[in-house]
Amino acid sequence: MATPAQWLAGARPRTLPAAVAPVLVGTGAAIALDGFRLVPALLALVVALALQVGVNYANDHSDGKRGTDADRVGPMRLVGSGAATARQVLVAALAAFAVAGVAGLALAALSSWWLVAVGAVCIAAAWTYTGGPLPYGYRALGEVFVFVFFGPVAVVGTTYVQTRTLPGLAFAVSVPVGLLIVAILVANNLRDIEGDARVGKRTLAVLLGDRGTRLLYAALLAVPFAVVAAVGVTRPWALLALAAAPLALGPARTVLAGARGPALIAVLASTGLLTLATGVLLAAGLALS
Repeated sequence: MATPAQWLAGARPRTLPAAVAPVLVGTGAAIALDGFRLVPALLALVVALALQVGVNYANDHSDGKRGTDADRVGPMRLVGSGAATARQVLVAALAAFAVAGVAGLALAALSSWWLVAVGAVCIAAAWTYTGGPLPYGYRALGEVFVFVFFGPVAVVGTTYVQTRTLPGLAFAVSVPVGLLIVAILVANNLRDIEGDARVGKRTLAVLLGDRGTRLLYAALLAVPFAVVAAVGVTRPWALLALAAAPLALGPARTVLAGARGPALIAVLASTGLLTLATGVLLAAGLALS
């Protein structure tokens, strides 16, 4: 039986900034538009966190069954390490998705019932990342889906449930958030590039190769701050998010210097911190605008 500490590790807490940042930024946009509502904002956060934990357990389950996690350099995986059975991890994933579903239903009741369909698509996307007969994470599409669901869907959705509108501001600020979260995935896949290639997992990193993936990572850290600068033309307080830019220098240098294997675990954590800091500062700037 896996210990509580192993279950916590299996939930991949270092990835949780990817759930928190979009909700913060979407709420910042709602405040900027004088539409802030506390209960929908909190429910959106519960949905985001539960979905993130659910996809992490679902990924552990699917990769473990396929044998993808049998030889890895990153943090332990429950199924791959033998700490838990595939069935136990599947139950954990379904429980997390159930929490997201219940919170999502409450959110739909407070805003609009068409959000039920959006929630169903989000859960399906979370499961089919590495699960099902045609997992898109094995076909170099993970980055595209991550950008869409953690960028526009999460940020604009959070703004919508509070303001009942789909403002251009929310779409604009969803871009830097989505790109930074894609950078987390790219750092993860760069670390696993050799192992993924051996087992036939064709991530974007495997297709681009080592050098191409490192350049992509650096670009994903730079472009978000260019977008923030553009948003700052009309919302000057949004420029507060530029204060997080120095946090990008360390992980960018590490990746461009050719770090491999375990050295990239720290890059993953640093990218998560950068994403969260940018999200907090951008949300604060929007709220002040």
